Amino acid sequence: MAAASETLLVEPMSMTHEFERASAHVKSSLARFGPISLAEMENVKLLDRTDTKYVMRVSQLEHTLQQIVGHYRVLYVNGTCLNHYQTLYFDTSDFALYRQHHNGLRVRYKVRIREYVESDLAFWEVKRKTNQNHTVKFRLPTPAIVPAVDARADQFVGAHMPLDPHLLRPKLWNRFLRVTLVSQDDSERLTLDVNLEFGWGDAYGALPGIAIAEVKQARFSPHSSFMQAMRELGIQPERFSKYCAGVYMLYEHVKTNNFKRRMRLVERLMQEEWTNECAR
Repeated sequence: MAAASETLLVEPMSMTHEFERASAHVKSSLARFGPISLAEMENVKLLDRTDTKYVMRVSQLEHTLQQIVGHYRVLYVNGTCLNHYQTLYFDTSDFALYRQHHNGLRVRYKVRIREYVESDLAFWEVKRKTNQNHTVKFRLPTPAIVPAVDARADQFVGAHMPLDPHLLRPKLWNRFLRVTLVSQDDSERLTLDVNLEFGWGDAYGALPGIAIAEVKQARFSPHSSFMQAMRELGIQPERFSKYCAGVYMLYEHVKTNNFKRRMRLVERLMQEEWTNECAR
């Protein structure tokens, strides 16, 4: 493994207790939120949107959820508000899409298949970041996660990004639990991801104790209730890509310089969360 990522690598079995504890804490904090169904979510798909991300400890997320009760409803799918997501990311053999992000290109792409487990749905997804800092997501239903770009996906991917789809290969597995909140005040969705795991071949990495929040808005507004709670905690927006984090952790011989500060922040937060849990 790359030296920069050694401290982030863990064995899967060692994470079971940590993940169960984080899930229980978050689920308990959501008990006071009103529910929203998938059907009601149709009006807030926000496939063309602005994204504002935050990286924090799970305990900070618990505190924040207590502050925003009454401003959001929580999505339940088949009786659960903690939904399993599985993703297979595609890239070229020389990680062209990863390098777009690492090098700070204003216009960049991600290609993936994402399975929404409780919904029993899966999609090919192309995400495009525009030079106006908008995220545009395109979707194509697929029966399941597959390890190659088939003929139907080839046409879809080629229509939404300039790279030749034939150059794409599967590069990274990712799975996590997601909570989705919908604002009662604005056109806004808020996703909260915990229990992040990454893998490819024999390599595995995880981010125990870390929560990734993403505020998705039709137009950026700093008046979001969640953003206000972040400001009160002194947590600043932080760019974070699950795909790039996974590549950083699991692959040698890729550029990592521009991600080192961010991943050091993640390491520090994990250590702080572990210390706080031990003290409880």
